[in-house]
Amino acid sequence: MVSVDGLAVEFGGTTLFSDVSFVINDNDRIALMGKNGAGKSTLLKILAGVRKPSRGAVSAPKDTVIAYLPQHLMTEDGRTVFEETSQAFAHLHEMQAHLDDLNKQLAERTDYESDEYMALIEEVATLSEKFYAIDMTHFEEDVEKTLLGLGFERSDFNRQTSEFSGGWRMRIELAKMLLQNPDVLLLDEPTNHLDIESIGWLENFLISNGKAVVVISHDRKFVDNITTRTIEVTMGRIYDYKVNYSHYLQLRAERREQQMKQYEEQQKMIQETKDFIERFKGTYSKTFQVQSRVKMLEKLELIEVDEMDTSALRLKFPPAPRSGQYPVTADGVGKAFDGKQIFKNATFTIKRGDKVAFVGRNGEGKSTMVKCIMGQLEHEGTLTLGHNVQIGYFAQNQASLLDGELTVFQTIDDVAKGEVRNKIRDLLGAFMFGGEASTKKVKVLSGGERTRLALLKLLLEPVNLLILDEPTNHLDLKTKDVLKQALNDFDGTLICVSHDRDFLDGLVSRVYEFGGGRVREHLCGIYEFLEMKKMEELSEIERKQ
Repeated sequence: MVSVDGLAVEFGGTTLFSDVSFVINDNDRIALMGKNGAGKSTLLKILAGVRKPSRGAVSAPKDTVIAYLPQHLMTEDGRTVFEETSQAFAHLHEMQAHLDDLNKQLAERTDYESDEYMALIEEVATLSEKFYAIDMTHFEEDVEKTLLGLGFERSDFNRQTSEFSGGWRMRIELAKMLLQNPDVLLLDEPTNHLDIESIGWLENFLISNGKAVVVISHDRKFVDNITTRTIEVTMGRIYDYKVNYSHYLQLRAERREQQMKQYEEQQKMIQETKDFIERFKGTYSKTFQVQSRVKMLEKLELIEVDEMDTSALRLKFPPAPRSGQYPVTADGVGKAFDGKQIFKNATFTIKRGDKVAFVGRNGEGKSTMVKCIMGQLEHEGTLTLGHNVQIGYFAQNQASLLDGELTVFQTIDDVAKGEVRNKIRDLLGAFMFGGEASTKKVKVLSGGERTRLALLKLLLEPVNLLILDEPTNHLDLKTKDVLKQALNDFDGTLICVSHDRDFLDGLVSRVYEFGGGRVREHLCGIYEFLEMKKMEELSEIERKQ
């Protein structure tokens, strides 16, 4: 059990949150929710012990193991994937070495009657009991099982970690955490670098693991599937409900509606009482009644209505200039790196106004195909862009490409041209960067705030083919919903590379699946596609039996 008592974070005269108190119980699976910049990641860092609060404390029993996965981190180079993941058991190897050293000392010493020798025997007994209670016989099997579950192939195990992208390194860190069998798992956007299959595996693991989990995630489906409790950070305080996020939103709306009703009834009663006092305060016969009502008002506990954060992104893409009937045509397209074929013979046509998704496991070629479409990579076969196609591209790491030393205003001012320059302040306000927020340096922004800024840059030029590579990474649920609505209203063509099932649902009407060196077209939405994949996998299992 971890106890949080009276936490407050203040900086630069601003209070991020104050008087935050709650308890993380064994087996709790908590979603930590709130808009970007509300303080979710800061709160998680305090729980992990990597940041100190301005006031308050976090306490836990002595032997409690808390494991923390931040949004951004890198593994050390110089080890293979298997060796690096096995570092999860490094403390056990150290314990074994220490035990061997103590036993050697016992064998060599002859001062059997001394206090030191007795203390040594006691230490060996305590350590042995602790060490032999841990089952290390299957640790290699556990490492293997975890790596496969997170999307690695057996052929990857002996590859150097330096050969992998940041997303795959994140998976290695996640694997190490899971293998440590911590009492409390703190996960900050764990799905950002996972494909749909790996997210499914992680969901099952967290549900069946039986340990406490606190997770920040923009993936509503993931959050709803794994959590049983929601703590929302908003307006400097928290709301804590013993239900998943979607159910919490419903309960909170009902609670607020009830509060409003009670508040209005109380205000009506107060006004009627004040009117009575005012009317009869000089009347002798009513003196007692007037005094009684005055005292009643003094003692009255005023009903408060929960504050609502009404600030929201206002997002609308400019009208798309008309393109040709077929913005993208692929005929026998293939791509190989260092002799390894990523995909081959990909043939498809995307019509004007189509909204399609590129899905599949990491490394199967989704982002590679995007780069081929944009002319950034040479390839086999033919890729043709239609007449007057103007591409707007949002890269997976778009937010990290922003200059950290520039202010929010300077970032937009540098790319704005023509009449738009007169509306920069309005645009920043619409993207929740109004007032002092526009003077902040990019480097102090949260991941979600940077993504918002990168999206604003994308809006400054009218385009008719939007290519978005993981656009929802780091976005809070509210902003993600606004982006989804804006894309639904967009009158151009959309190609979206994403693992976010909830985001793609109702947005795309066609799915291109990348896998096994092929690109397969599915004329359906994301959930129909996932159901079909599930059936295919079941059929495959049946054939093998």
